[in-house]
Amino acid sequence: MNTMDRRDTLLGARGVTDARDWLLNADEPLAELQARCGGRVPGPLAIPELLDLVRQTRRMGLKIAREFSAFDGEAMVSGFARIHPARSGEDDGKTGCEVLVENWQRSLPPATEGRAYAERLDAIDRAAAEVSARLDARQRLQVLSALAPDAMELQAAGMAAAGQVWSELVELQGIAHHQPLHWRLLDGALCRFAGSRREWRVRLIPLGPDAQNPAGFELLLIADEPLAPGAHQPAAPEGEASATRLIGSALAPVLRQPVARIIANAETIRARLAGPLRDEYSDYAGTIASAGQHLAAMLGDLADLEVVETPGFSTAREKVDLADAAARAAGILGVRAQNREIRLVTHGEPGAALANAEFRRVLQILINLIGNAIAYSPAGSTVTITAAPAGEGRVCVSVADEGPGITPEQAEHIFDKFERLGRDSDGGKDKGSGLGLYISRRLAEAMEGELLVGAAESGGALFTLELPAFAV
Repeated sequence: MNTMDRRDTLLGARGVTDARDWLLNADEPLAELQARCGGRVPGPLAIPELLDLVRQTRRMGLKIAREFSAFDGEAMVSGFARIHPARSGEDDGKTGCEVLVENWQRSLPPATEGRAYAERLDAIDRAAAEVSARLDARQRLQVLSALAPDAMELQAAGMAAAGQVWSELVELQGIAHHQPLHWRLLDGALCRFAGSRREWRVRLIPLGPDAQNPAGFELLLIADEPLAPGAHQPAAPEGEASATRLIGSALAPVLRQPVARIIANAETIRARLAGPLRDEYSDYAGTIASAGQHLAAMLGDLADLEVVETPGFSTAREKVDLADAAARAAGILGVRAQNREIRLVTHGEPGAALANAEFRRVLQILINLIGNAIAYSPAGSTVTITAAPAGEGRVCVSVADEGPGITPEQAEHIFDKFERLGRDSDGGKDKGSGLGLYISRRLAEAMEGELLVGAAESGGALFTLELPAFAV
């Protein structure tokens, strides 16, 4: 029998938890699953599916018996779980539980099938996330971006807290002890943070070929409910206020979450995670998801368009390390590049190219440029991002791809509003709203800089963001 199809069956396993939902002792199969999910014995119950059942049992004071399954990082574990409250004379939910798992089975699915399933779940959570961040291998924050109005305070705190462990910015629910914690203990946890009344679910997606020793993490925060219309209307940043900002101040905050839910639900249907489905209906769901993603991107672009075309629009001035900004932008788009088998390479010494600009606007421009480079480059190619001095009083960061390049005629109109580059993206995919480069150039000009286009040595396109140097 092929080892990838092997199914190991045991009679069962037993464990005991306390009022804190710590697993105090456990039979070997349960202890092994606890360890594979990042926990230890004794220690906090790290198996999300069992933890949910234990909490329900304690809350209701009743026995629960149902089928359960969990992924231990390598195989699917399934069985029939019986959770019994360990009563101490009162039904107060303050006692622990006895955990019994009968007909314990552990099966190794085909590697490609398991990987595809995990990628579908990740895609659904990315679609629904309103906060995303990139972490290093020690869960220290590199960059954080928020879409929700009630997460702007978190975004500002994240910008000021680069290099700190991300969990210091939030209040984790039901986790009393502090970092460092194994990432599997935090994946799926609930949290709250200043500025938002909603509860948020944490997703930590390991990056790199080895999930047991990740090179970093993608952090996603997914709200438990949409933001109520008018519930949070933050003041517009200086230079961005306008009575005519209908989309950015009124429509976009209200529509983002419902659109994200549409995308997530359509992805769930497309991937058949909710049950069997005929191929044509799965294809319909995929079309809905793609349309939702296009609408979400269009909302963001139109909101930015309103901002940059507001009379008197200006940006902040601060010291921006272009090498650091390039590395962060590449980190944010690393998963997208990996999915298309494109390598992102950054060059530039830290501190060698310091600009007098606004960091979040520089990052926005770089994400747009690198995103375009990924979309218009062939699979297996390289996108190179380079930060360097650019003459007296100027610094620059460039993005070069190995795609089809841009003709002089196309270059004359490439920064026009609603211009879609005039070249075909690899695979013929949708080329967006045609606003990204127009907005990026307006942002560059607001920072007293320039956004230029030319030919890369590889024959592809070369975009260069030039900015005034920071006076040390």
